[in-house]
Amino acid sequence: MKAEPSNPGLVLLDRDRSILAFNERVMDWARRADVPLLERLRYLCIVSSNLDEFFEVRMAPQLSAFNLGEKRGVYTAAGYERISTTLHELVAQQYAIYNDELLPLLEKKGIKLVSHGERDVRQRQWVKSFFHREVQPLLMPVGLDPAHPFPQVANKSLNFIVRLKGRDAFGRENEVAIVKVPRILPRFFRMPPVKGSKQTHFVSISSLIRSHLDDLFPGRQVTEFSQFRVTRHSDLAVDEEEVKNLRTALRKGLQQRHYGEALRLEVSAGCSEFLSGFLLEQFALPPQALFRVPGPVNLVRLNQLIDQVDVPSLRFEPYSAGWPVQLTPGQSFFERLQQGDVLIHQPYESFDAVLAFLREAVEDPDVLAIKMTIYRTGAKSELMNLLREAVRRGKEVTAVVELKARFDEEANINYAERLESVGAQVVYGVVGLKTHAKMLLVTRRESGGLRRYAHVSTGNYNPGTARLYTDLSYLTADRVLTADLEQLFLHLASQNRLPRLKKAVIAPFHLYKTMLDQVEAAGRVAMAGKEARIILKMNALTDEPLARALALASQRGAKIDLIVRGACILPAQVPGVTDNVRVRSVIGRLLEHSRVFYFRVDGEESLWLSSADWMNRNMLRRVELAWPVTDPALRQRVLDECLSASLHDTKDAWLLQPDGSYRSAAEGASTRHSAQAALMARYAHKG
Repeated sequence: MKAEPSNPGLVLLDRDRSILAFNERVMDWARRADVPLLERLRYLCIVSSNLDEFFEVRMAPQLSAFNLGEKRGVYTAAGYERISTTLHELVAQQYAIYNDELLPLLEKKGIKLVSHGERDVRQRQWVKSFFHREVQPLLMPVGLDPAHPFPQVANKSLNFIVRLKGRDAFGRENEVAIVKVPRILPRFFRMPPVKGSKQTHFVSISSLIRSHLDDLFPGRQVTEFSQFRVTRHSDLAVDEEEVKNLRTALRKGLQQRHYGEALRLEVSAGCSEFLSGFLLEQFALPPQALFRVPGPVNLVRLNQLIDQVDVPSLRFEPYSAGWPVQLTPGQSFFERLQQGDVLIHQPYESFDAVLAFLREAVEDPDVLAIKMTIYRTGAKSELMNLLREAVRRGKEVTAVVELKARFDEEANINYAERLESVGAQVVYGVVGLKTHAKMLLVTRRESGGLRRYAHVSTGNYNPGTARLYTDLSYLTADRVLTADLEQLFLHLASQNRLPRLKKAVIAPFHLYKTMLDQVEAAGRVAMAGKEARIILKMNALTDEPLARALALASQRGAKIDLIVRGACILPAQVPGVTDNVRVRSVIGRLLEHSRVFYFRVDGEESLWLSSADWMNRNMLRRVELAWPVTDPALRQRVLDECLSASLHDTKDAWLLQPDGSYRSAAEGASTRHSAQAALMARYAHKG
């Protein structure tokens, strides 16, 4: 027997820096010459959107630590300065790609964003006319004085700050004014075509307004100006133990979200020290929070420009998902599931099959009850319409609606109210926990009595993201698993104690311990000189006890491969610490989203699919679901398509280095193989 290993030298990686490293990998797609040009621009937009959320959710405690001068603890003043430096470097890279690579390439393709200085006489006349007709009537400049204090500026809104010379209508020299740009105004406008030119010209709303700022202040001279945008803390905090009505409390919180604590200030690169200093003082921000950007302060809005360009060659070739290989079009789902379980690998196989399953349940007169969790279903959800129709047809419908799904709170509140209005039973899960499990349970009357059918998934019931995210859907009539799901729905609705389940494993009750036990068992077996193999695929690994357990198992001899798309705090292949741990991140055309946990311990295999990442919040503060795949053929398919394929990707994969940096798997590879491209080719609709 080997001596019991300790955990010497294990230093976990910083979670926030790992999140930013993920965004660096996403940004690499904006650099890749093999990616269509408009898609490269879209990846730059994705990074901007991700950074917005990073500030909204992650930066408040960092800034607080800086303001308080904290020297110890999770968040410190020095930590804020380090993360700010990394953020400034990342943003500088973004705008360098935008200005030096993408804009020139777009112009070569006939797509040009025309600045004021580049417009000819005819274009200037059009801009002037358009401004006075369509834009100026919606602008309300505010000159600042004691009676007109600095206005409330909404989170991520576009604004201008202006310095004026001369006196106002009352003879006063109030020199600073603010112009808020309404969100209702598009951020990019297509200009009339130039005769004889094949180029498509656009003008941005910020360029259009800055060209005519003088028109907003007649009789005065604009001496300085800058566009600006402030990003605010936006994570809703509601004390569920204290409020009487969670839905009402969240509605009030949503109204205040746009005006949370300021965390970042973006201004034009040429903004004067006077104006930037004035804004920093107004928002009570340190200099590190100021970002001077050589371009639009909100790159996310470039999606509007992308959507207006109709050049198919500059986009990805459209992908049409095939019908799931295990299903026959037109065959009853209930008949098919009586023969065995069905696995759907989205988006390679169509999510429409999940909609078809629910639709059949709604239309089948023998279906008596439908229960479903709702986390993120997207706007104008067909799923919601089907549930409402089920109520109208006399079925018992229970919807567990998670009101606290970040940035989807308002949509879910509206869905809850619409379902209640037709008589559905709507519950909001367990106080203090987010219901993140994805479950749909159908109860049907059959000749032998009542029988249950279920759909469970690693991803959301959102038809839009189901075309962009890789996830695993699982349809089953397994009596044990569906009985477990029935018990979980009863627990969520009644708050009664959840009995010990036979197949499903649920957080926050048993999932954490089950995963820790599986990792520990692998290490124990490896220590005895027997085979131990762990392969895990997830979006994030940030839970410290799980990370430390994996490191210990690797020191005992277990071979561990982690496929972690986003943040990972466990360093890989650190000598004497994590020699047997390899970590890779796959960043592809599609967003890797499936969670798969595979263990082979002394010849015994177990494979779990789950809604949970290995994060503390998923294990302890959410209702999560994991279920075993016991069918040998389906288990092998998951191994082949989700795990082995990712481990052999040499085009879109990145390898975590001992120092926390990532290296592209394409470096030094003799051939470049994309797992996603291969699966898209395999499953594409051939009709």
